[in-house]
Parts: sequence; structure tokens; C-alpha cells
Amino acid sequence: MTENNSNNIDNTTDTKNQSTSAGKLTWSEAFMASPGPKTWLAAILLFVKGLCMGVADIIPGVSGGTIAFITGIYENLIKAIASFDWQFIKDLLCLRWRVGLSRVHLRFIVLTFSGVSIAIFSSASMMHYLMDNFPVLTWSAFFGLIAGSIVVVYWEVKKWTVLRVILLIIGAIAAWLICGLIPVQTPTDLWFIFVCGVIGICAMILPGLSGSFLLLILGKYYYITGALKLVIASAKSALHFEFAEAYRLLADTGAFWALVFFQLGQLSGIVGFSRFLKWLLAKCHEGTMCVLAGLMIGAMRKIWPWKHALEQTMQKVEEVKTVDGVEKTELVDKIKTLADQIVLPWDYGKEFTVKVHQIKDGIDTAIVEKTVSGLNPHIGTAIAIMVVSFIIIMVLERLANKPEEEKTVA
Repeated sequence: MTENNSNNIDNTTDTKNQSTSAGKLTWSEAFMASPGPKTWLAAILLFVKGLCMGVADIIPGVSGGTIAFITGIYENLIKAIASFDWQFIKDLLCLRWRVGLSRVHLRFIVLTFSGVSIAIFSSASMMHYLMDNFPVLTWSAFFGLIAGSIVVVYWEVKKWTVLRVILLIIGAIAAWLICGLIPVQTPTDLWFIFVCGVIGICAMILPGLSGSFLLLILGKYYYITGALKLVIASAKSALHFEFAEAYRLLADTGAFWALVFFQLGQLSGIVGFSRFLKWLLAKCHEGTMCVLAGLMIGAMRKIWPWKHALEQTMQKVEEVKTVDGVEKTELVDKIKTLADQIVLPWDYGKEFTVKVHQIKDGIDTAIVEKTVSGLNPHIGTAIAIMVVSFIIIMVLERLANKPEEEKTVA
């Protein structure tokens, strides 16, 4: 007991000394004292990995957490998010700002999420183009990358026991079932929007699960993106001094409060869940890795390149197009897939029937069945892309083997 008390006193003294030392630092020194990359090369690599995460977040069914896992920064990402704890808030409230800055993993967060943000805004149109025009080949690339990452996890688990195999299977079954769910109608109450924010952000930092895909299942993906568009439209109206219209867009539609509660849910979810994951990785590292690997295995259902649509929605939407420098608004058919079916590559070219729900003013007005001609499966090219993507992960694991600067992030 005396020894424990002595250790506690020593730890308290060390903490006070660190706080005093950090308090004497300049802002620049406090920022550089925070955990993160130690060299310019490590910083650039971390930024590039953030870019890859952002590209993945654009695609429904692919998680940024999966890319973080593939690129070897997953555990450091969880630690960095969890570093924004109550002690940090206490430092802020007590005006110990430089002390708080030196403790949190701000450099890691800034570099990673700068990459994520830039990728989302800059590559969204490119990824949508690839998904619309080359779906089989694009999904094949992600399939190979994730298959490779599963093998990497297998190597990291030093000893496979019956319990760890069971955890792997549980994770795989959970992800497989989730990826097969059909979007449902849900309430628009603010409490439910808050819950959607929590679920969406937790899924984003879990390998194998896509936050945007879960929002789609919960029936709130288009509601949230629609609210964001209304807020942007309101801001544009305010810039043109159309304050009445700006207020109407926010107040009458409820878009502002929907986004506020969604962001509050995301903030609560990422702070709480990241700390839980950090605890799991510290206390039960290999068991947690088995569950995460299982989630990625189950998510292969969504990433499988060859799928036939079973059920879709179709509605007329306004789309602004620029023709000869003049913006024109046209009505176009917007099609969204509700359910699909995995098929073998050689069956992808066969005809199939799709049930289409025709939507008007948010109401399902009619259901029709249409026959769709088979598509080119690109079997040889797709398999080649899978193999190349798989080999890339193997090479990165064997040769790069995670930069030392990232491994030592506290």
C-alpha cells in the first residue's frame, strides 16, 4: 500500500512538472511538443493517408477506418481522437491553453483530417465518375485492398485460439447482416437525428462499416445531405442580403437544428467511442483485432464487384447544367438502389429484373418491373486489379512496415 501511494505521489509530481514545463513553452513549442510526426517526410505520408481516407469516405460501403487500418495508422488515429479528453477541457477552462495543446495529438489530427477534408471536396466528382462508369473495376480495387488488409491482421494475431476465432466470426456475421439491410422509414425528431450522428461517426472509425451506408439504412442519408444543402442555400441568400429567404430556409425546414443535433451526436460519438476503442486495444488488443478483421470480412458483401440490383427508387430531381456558359435547370431521373444481389462474374452479363419504385413528392406512387440487359463483367481486368491491389498491401506491410515516427506516437 505504501509503495502504491509513493507511486501515485511520483505520478502526480511528474504530471505537475510536465504541466509547469508546458506552461513555460511558447505556442509554437507547445504545438511541436504535442504527439505527432517528427519529420517532414512522416508528416507528408500522414497527410497522404488522410487523403486516401477521404476518398474512401465518399464511397458508400467503404469506411475511412478501413483505409486507416490498411495504411497502418488506425491505432494512432484512435489514440489521437481519444486525447481530447476531460483533462484537455479542464486545461482550457483553467486557461492552461498551452498545457492542453502540448498534451493532445493535434498535429496528427490536423494532418490527417486536412487530408480527409481536401479529398472529400476535391475528388468527389472523380470518384462518382469512376463508380458510375467503371463500377466493377473500382470495386475490384477496394476488394483487393481490403483482402490484403485482412491478411495483415491475420499476421498480427500471434496466437489463434477458439475464442479469437469466435470473435472473428461474430464480427463477420454482424457486418454481413448490416450490409444486407434495406433502408427503412424513420422519424425526423431531433433525438433520432442525434442518435444517427452517434451511429454514423462510430461506424466511420470502425474498419469495414461505412457511416454513410448506415445513414442510408436508417433513412437519414438524404435527409442530412438535404439539410446541408439548405444551410448552404441559406448562406448564399444571406450573402445576397435576402435575409427573409435565408431565415425561411433555416426556420421553416428545420435544417439548421437538424445539422446542429447531428453534429452534437457526431461529437459525442467520436469522443466516447474512441476512448472505448482505445481501452479495448490496450486491454484486449488481439481479441479486438479479430473483431475488426471480422467486420472487414463481412463488409466484403458490399464491396463485391459483381452485383445485380433487385430494388430501386426513381424520382425526378432538378439538376443545374452549364451549356455554353449559361446555367440551365433540367429535370432528370435520379435512381437509387435499395437492395442488390451478389452474382458470380460469369452471371453478371445475363439479363435481370429490377423492381422500381417511382417517387413523387416523397411518396411512392407506383411500382414497376423492368428488365435490364446484362453488363460487361470485365473478369480478367477485374481480377488483375484485385491482385495488384492485394500485392500493394503486402509490399507496404513487408517493406514500409509502418514508419517508426507513427509507431512511437504516444
